[in-house]
Order: sequence, then structure tokens, then C-alpha cells
Amino acid sequence: MKLYERYIARELFAAISLVLLALLALYGFFDVIESLKDVGRGDFGVGHAFSYVLLRLPGRIYELMPIAALIGALYALSALARHSEITVLRASGMTTRQLLFLLFKVAGIFALAALVLGETVVPTTERTAQDMRLQAIRKVVAQEFRSGLWVKDGRSFVNIRSAAPDATLEQVRVYQFDEGNRLQYVMEAREGRYLAPGQWRLENVERTVLGRERVSVERQSSLDWSSGLTPDIIAVLMVPPERMSLVNLVVYLRHLWVNHQKTERYEIALWKKFFYPLAALVMVALALPFGYTHSRMGGVNLQIFVGVMVGVLFHMLNGLFSSLGIIHSWPPLASAVAPSALFLVAALGMLWWVERR
Repeated sequence: MKLYERYIARELFAAISLVLLALLALYGFFDVIESLKDVGRGDFGVGHAFSYVLLRLPGRIYELMPIAALIGALYALSALARHSEITVLRASGMTTRQLLFLLFKVAGIFALAALVLGETVVPTTERTAQDMRLQAIRKVVAQEFRSGLWVKDGRSFVNIRSAAPDATLEQVRVYQFDEGNRLQYVMEAREGRYLAPGQWRLENVERTVLGRERVSVERQSSLDWSSGLTPDIIAVLMVPPERMSLVNLVVYLRHLWVNHQKTERYEIALWKKFFYPLAALVMVALALPFGYTHSRMGGVNLQIFVGVMVGVLFHMLNGLFSSLGIIHSWPPLASAVAPSALFLVAALGMLWWVERR
């Protein structure tokens, strides 16, 4: 790498890192305020609040990486342009393509870091944070409806009133149907514990069998129940799909496919896991045209403001296209890639316009 390339790369790396730290401090502050609302609930104290926020910081880094890349690149390039350093480099023969590839090299380091972080650290810390919080305030893992959590398992529909972080199930109800979609029996249990793959131990079981001519009730103190549900599948509910690892997403998607359930949300999350780190490259490409400006009066401040607004827009579009994809049944790949593709087209259009000037 040439001397001027090392210099630009160093400026970019420092600016992006500084912006990322600033964004983490800002979001961390708001997370602490939000977490303090739980202080006093059960055993949840101030120490739990700060630990919860710290454990979620890796997820914040993953989430904020493209925005930090955009604002940091804008700041570094605007500062270089303000001191006419980019003008000198271009006059010396440096082309836009060369400068763009240099930006991609730096952004690629951050993209790779985001990919590794999202696959190894974020799922673990996110689940640990939720475990700690739920155990402290003695809440359940998830209750998607007032009646509890509903899961389809083969020809059974399972209603779990509450699931503790250690995968202990409480107030389990199983509705078993036959091949003709006729209800065979309803089984209720006070508690369920995982024994081995495919096996749960249910306690205080009452099963109502619906025969063709009569209804019978059977009671047992304990019963081994065969089910495709696992603690990992239940634990999925503790981590948003966007912060799950690729392995966990694939496992849960397979469970949904086998049970003929909707998978759009998790398919979109899966594709976003592939393409989201590349958003850092799109963001620095979008920042490059601003590096060719030479405004010395308030130019940097204006461009940083533009960068913040564009970053916020990108973050909002990511969530918007995911929601629209689920509502309108768009192809998951299109819903996941659309925001980055739109910003890439905008970046290429701006670069073309700058080159034509």
C-alpha cells in the first residue's frame, strides 16, 4: 500500500471508529434509561440494568456499523477536501475508481468485523442479557397472546402459558388432531421439563380423550411426552431474528417448514444476515461524492448532518421493507436487499454526476 493510501486509510479508520464509539455512547445512554424502568421489579437492580445494557452492546455495534461507516467516511473525506488534499491527489493522477476501492478496503474490515460479531458474539450476549433480565424480574420468555405461547408441532397444537429461561414449561396444553383433522384429545400438564432429544417430562397430567361415543378423562402424576420442540426452539423467542446466528435461523426455519408455518420474517432475517455487513461498503460509496466538494464554510457540519439523516433513513428503510415484505408476501431476498440496493443506485448516480462535472 502506498504512502498516501495508508494516510487516507488511517484517517478513515480513525473517523469511523470514533463515530462508532460516539453512537454507542448515545444509544447506550438511552438503553440505560430504558432499562432503569425495570429496577425494583422482582430482584432487578441497578447493577442488573447496567449489565443488561453492556451485554447488548455487541448487538448495537452490529446494528450501527453501516451508519458509523457513512458518517465517519463523510467526516474524513470532507476534512480531506477542506484541506484540498483530495484535489492534490486527483491532480496527481488518482482516479475515482482507485479512491473508491481504497474506501472499500477500509469498509471491508468493518464489514468483516460485523459479520464475525453477528455470528459469534451477538447471539450469545443477547440471549445472556435476556436470561439475566427475565430471571431477575421473574417473567416468562414470551407470550405472543394473552393465553400464552402457541406452537405447531406436527399434528399437535401446543399452548404454553409460560416458559422460563431455563426452558421449564408451565401450564402446558396439547391439542392432538388425527389425519382427518379431528380432535383426538386435549392434554394438560402443570409443568414440563426437557429430558432428551424429543422427550419432555410432564407433571400432574390430565388428558381428555374424545371418543366417537364418549369422553374419558385420564390423570397421571407424570408422563413422558414425545415432541419435536426443543429448548433451542423455545429460546429463539428470546432473541430477535435479526440478532440470531445463521445456524439458529436455519434450525428454526426448518422447524417452521416442517410444520407448514409462515417463515417470511425469518427468511428475511436470514437474507439480511448475508447482505447487511455489505451495507458498510454501500455507505462509503455514498459518502465519496461529498469528498469532492471544496466548501470551506460550514461544509463539514452540513455534510455530517446529511450523513446522520441518510443513516437514519437507511435504518428506517431496513425495518420498513422487512415489515412490508411480511405484510405483502414479497420475496424475502428482495425485502432484505432492497434498502442497500436503493442506496447503491443512489451512490452510483451521484458518482456519475460528479464525474460528469
